[in-house]
Amino acid sequence: MIAYLGRIVHDNDAESKLDDDVSSISKSLDLQGSIENGDVSSLASKDFGGLYSVKPLFLIKPSGAEDISRVVKLASRTSNLTVAARGNGHSINGQAMAEGGLVIDMRSTEKNHFEFLPINGSHYIDVSGGALWEDVLTRCVSRYGYAPRSWTDYLSLTVGGTLSNAGVSGQAFRYGPQTSNVTELEVVTGKGEITVCSETLNSELFFGVLGGLGQFGVITRARIKLQQAPDMVRWIRVVYSEFEEFTRDAEFLVTQKEGESFDYVEGFVFCNNDDPFNGWPSVPLDSGHEFNPTHISQTAGSILYCLEVAFHYRNSDHPTVDTAVNGLLGRLRFVEGLKSQVDVSYTKFLLRVNRAEEQVKANGPGDGPHPWLNLFVSKSDVVNFDRTVFKTMLKDGVGGPMLIYPLLRSKWDDRTSVVLPEGEIFYIVALLRFVPNGPSVEKLVAQNREIVNWCIKVGLDFKLYLPHYQSKGDWERHFGNRWSRFVERKASFDPMAILAPGQNIFRRDPSNIIISREF
Repeated sequence: MIAYLGRIVHDNDAESKLDDDVSSISKSLDLQGSIENGDVSSLASKDFGGLYSVKPLFLIKPSGAEDISRVVKLASRTSNLTVAARGNGHSINGQAMAEGGLVIDMRSTEKNHFEFLPINGSHYIDVSGGALWEDVLTRCVSRYGYAPRSWTDYLSLTVGGTLSNAGVSGQAFRYGPQTSNVTELEVVTGKGEITVCSETLNSELFFGVLGGLGQFGVITRARIKLQQAPDMVRWIRVVYSEFEEFTRDAEFLVTQKEGESFDYVEGFVFCNNDDPFNGWPSVPLDSGHEFNPTHISQTAGSILYCLEVAFHYRNSDHPTVDTAVNGLLGRLRFVEGLKSQVDVSYTKFLLRVNRAEEQVKANGPGDGPHPWLNLFVSKSDVVNFDRTVFKTMLKDGVGGPMLIYPLLRSKWDDRTSVVLPEGEIFYIVALLRFVPNGPSVEKLVAQNREIVNWCIKVGLDFKLYLPHYQSKGDWERHFGNRWSRFVERKASFDPMAILAPGQNIFRRDPSNIIISREF
């Protein structure tokens, strides 16, 4: 079997025989799932970013952790096969691809786990690493009246995929990212070992995998913290003409005690014009409510800011909602007359970006490339970032949302593999471009590179979120003093550098004994 794989990896003539041999390979591995020829399946050769396309040898659709273990062990007995776990294909820079390797479609495992667990007065849900967060939401709320505490904005992402990065949205200021809201994992390591881990059991693997960019293991099950789901959400947007006032109010809200602030805090930048994608029309929540630019001072610049907040409530709380919300809004310095609000169900609010995506696909370049850029920027440098990036480089918008809002470092666990800027308050910046195919894509990728290079050149305290670098030096700079820990974890849990080759952090060593630390 291994000799056969060695031949087809190196022999171009063997490609024509792959279809005939898929079933024999499946039987040899004793897989309960299925295998597809990498040349036939386009699923594994592309992702949401649309910037890269590489063909794997095979696409594996496992039935569970045992199948994944067999695949990883098979790769370990070859000299160069790699394995990439693919969730819902929402990576941007080919991180879930494996050129000439084995791609595991985690969606085939989505229904393997779904168990509601009351433990010592708290509530948890065990779910598959291949489950979509939108399905976790709807099933938890409809069946049990509970829901996870921390989310991403877009919910058609897999549990294992977001936990391998961080998982951030407007609730993270209170509960931390999704990586701070999981208590137990089942993981298939780069050695093919199926391991249950937690803060007290195999803790180095547990914290390594969380935010570990897929480098140490494939998440096959996660135990997620739950809270009682509210019935309704009052969703509000208010507008600012000055960045300092916008950040002052956002930071005020995220540093208040629970019960003394909103339940969700985000923000975004938009253009001071009538552009339908980048300007005033992108702000109102109610289609019947138009943005009135006469409220904006004539001295305002080309860039404006929107603070987006949400207040959760039960149906029985409705009489007191106005008082609570108005009390909070009364402490903010937004532009008078530029407030938009709607009341929606909790699930409808959390699925807001999924609905927006459907509209984009129906009316625009939804299936085109998405040269997105996501960063964490220190509070100490965010004004400089606004002045140079938003007000200068991006003053005409990016053809999609430009998110910016504050997070609290104390809500993140330093033992995970995620790296952050210094200081208690830092900002997430997300440039979410939607563009058609064409030469403009290369220009936008170059602009992203220009922004990152500027951050490095002027010494900004920042980290890429969903990072993708091309050199060992860049990865060392990204991890800083955490680099040695990251390398040690790789040596412990994936010593042959089999997993997640698309991240371009480590490469397989032909000796099959140790990982290569050089490119």
